[in-house]
Amino acid sequence: MMNDESKLSSHSLLVIRNSTLEMSLLDTKFGQGGIIITGVDEVINWARLSSLWPMGFGIACCAIEMMSTYTSGYDLDRFGIFPRPSPRQSDVMIVAGTVTFKMADRIKRLYEQMAEPRYVVSMGSCSNCGGPYWQHGYHVVKGVDRIIPVDVYVPGCPPRPETLIGGFLKLQEKIRKESLVEPKAIEKLMQKKTEV
Repeated sequence: MMNDESKLSSHSLLVIRNSTLEMSLLDTKFGQGGIIITGVDEVINWARLSSLWPMGFGIACCAIEMMSTYTSGYDLDRFGIFPRPSPRQSDVMIVAGTVTFKMADRIKRLYEQMAEPRYVVSMGSCSNCGGPYWQHGYHVVKGVDRIIPVDVYVPGCPPRPETLIGGFLKLQEKIRKESLVEPKAIEKLMQKKTEV
């Protein structure tokens, strides 16, 4: 009745039978119908990774590549990625470009306005490590990870749109492995609340 790959936990949900959990529901052929037994975490994570809403803002030249990634030639809608204009509506922040100390305070404020769970993609060498500017400029932050936590680093100067799409796929893999039900996840949320 159940595949060896699927796990039945105390937090289970009946969805559909005869398919593997690694495949998305859209890629699966169901045939005669049936039931899949999966965990609540898998369903929630599938919904979250299939609807990433990045906040669209750019700081420097990497923003041009980010904007070209949003065009119809790359079709991010097929991944469920839809840019939003407000931090309160988005769950992914893409830091695209050189981060100066003057801009750092604004980036932190925008990050704090985003709802949980929130993710950060650092796009380009300048936001990853300061790029070519931090050695000779006193005003450049040596990586956005000194201001806010970063989930995915996208390398390049500037990175091509395909590289940013690869970063989104890495972020989707990270979201797929998260758990909201495990006690460790609850402890992390409680720690965040006590820090604030």
